[in-house]
Formats: sequence, structure tokens, C-alpha cells
Amino acid sequence: MGGGQAVTQQTDRLNTALAGRYDIERESGAGGMATVYLAHDLKHDRHVALKVLKPELAAVLGAEWFVVEIKTTAALQHPHILPLFDSGTADGFLFYGALVASVRS
Repeated sequence: MGGGQAVTQQTDRLNTALAGRYDIERESGAGGMATVYLAHDLKHDRHVALKVLKPELAAVLGAEWFVVEIKTTAALQHPHILPLFDSGTADGFLFYGALVASVRS
């Protein structure tokens, strides 16, 4: 299976896991440990960024460090930092969400 197909399958699985809460629109960025997605918050009708820990890393390394990152991000208060508003797990995905300042196509 090609890399693009794996990304699509992961996005489809995440969309299914978050059905009724968020609609994943596209991948916005990725690093070694997590992927950020542009999503639509269905309850509040707004765009959000969801940072999702890569499940394969959570399985191998554990998710404790990501939980610390979530708590640290939630505690930040600064006019130039968008606040964390949601976090949780869904079908093995650990994620947190923040508002998006603007959406670029």
C-alpha cells in the first residue's frame, strides 16, 4: 500500500472515530509524533485544528508524554496563543483541539 493510501485510510478511520463531533477536512501538517488536521467542529459550526498522536507511537511509547503536552497547552494563557478547547480519545486516537485563526485553501 502506498503512503498516500495509508494517510487516506488513517483519515477515514479518524473521521469515523470522531463522527458526530468533527469532520476532518484535510491534513494540515505532520511531525514525527503527531499529525495536525483541519476539521469542522459540527456542534459549534467552526473550523478547528486537531492534533492527533500517531497511534503506532502511542502503542509503542505510551501516551503519557502527550497527556502532559495536553495539560501544558491547556494551562497556557496568552493573547497570541489560541486556547485548547477539547481533548480526548476516540478509537485509539489521542487528540486535542484548538480554534483556527484563519483557514487557507
